[in-house]
Amino acid sequence: MAILLDERSRVLVQGITGREGMARTRFMRAYGTQVVAGVTPGRGGTTVGSVPVYNTVKEAVQQHGSFDATVTFVPGLMVKDAVVEAVDAGIRFIAMPVERVPLHDALMLLAYARQRGAKVLGPGSFGLISPGKAVIGWIGGSEDFAKEIFKPGHVGIVSRSGGQTSTFSWAIGQAGLGISTALHIGGEPVVGLSPAEVLPLFEADPDTHAVALFGEIGTVAEEEAAEVIGAGKFTKPLVAYIAGAGVRPGMRFSHASAIVERGRGTAENKIKVLRQVGAHVVDQPEDLARTLAEIVRKS
Repeated sequence: MAILLDERSRVLVQGITGREGMARTRFMRAYGTQVVAGVTPGRGGTTVGSVPVYNTVKEAVQQHGSFDATVTFVPGLMVKDAVVEAVDAGIRFIAMPVERVPLHDALMLLAYARQRGAKVLGPGSFGLISPGKAVIGWIGGSEDFAKEIFKPGHVGIVSRSGGQTSTFSWAIGQAGLGISTALHIGGEPVVGLSPAEVLPLFEADPDTHAVALFGEIGTVAEEEAAEVIGAGKFTKPLVAYIAGAGVRPGMRFSHASAIVERGRGTAENKIKVLRQVGAHVVDQPEDLARTLAEIVRKS
């Protein structure tokens, strides 16, 4: 099994006729994702490869039935309307690779989706991959690279870094393990799905036996994940690494959401609260895969 996306998931691509939309549609289909249709206003009646294109999400739903997920290759200034349109059409999982979404728009679309029971990955997310099953977004980059880096297995990955999602997956594969689902939550100041929301999904997945968390300074995402563990909503082994421990307050690390200010979001506090609830926190990123392998062998 996997979380949020598998080989049965029916996927829509919004912005399919743009450069990224076309390129990533080819990649997702080559990997095995069931891309059923695409949407670009004004381009209805055309195709991208063999994928039919419609002017609206509603038209795509009328022609093909419901979709399990959509991915929005839409400019930041237009993505709010695209997400609202998808949610109104009944799509309940939305991947948003786009960056630099206006903060007011991000807050509005995330609140709108949450009120209607839809999950949003991003904005600024590389996407999600369930190895051997399906991929959404541009995580993995190409069919061959994705198959080389992301090996099927029983470790879930939730990461605040797009690049480290691939690096950790490769390292976990080198340690003799594989991945159930790996996802990058996005690097924008405000994002949808958080580690605290993802962990219960991995808890419910019988094919996920342990989870790797790549965290970093800024926000309270890791502290909230610790609260979920402390409340008993996630009971499987968790191995975490928190990046940016040496960054001074007020400095940005990596991207917009990784900044320590006014005493919040420090690596020290994240490490402390995770360890208090029984998570394994490693001091160096290269220790994460080794620690996971040791835990899995003992279980």
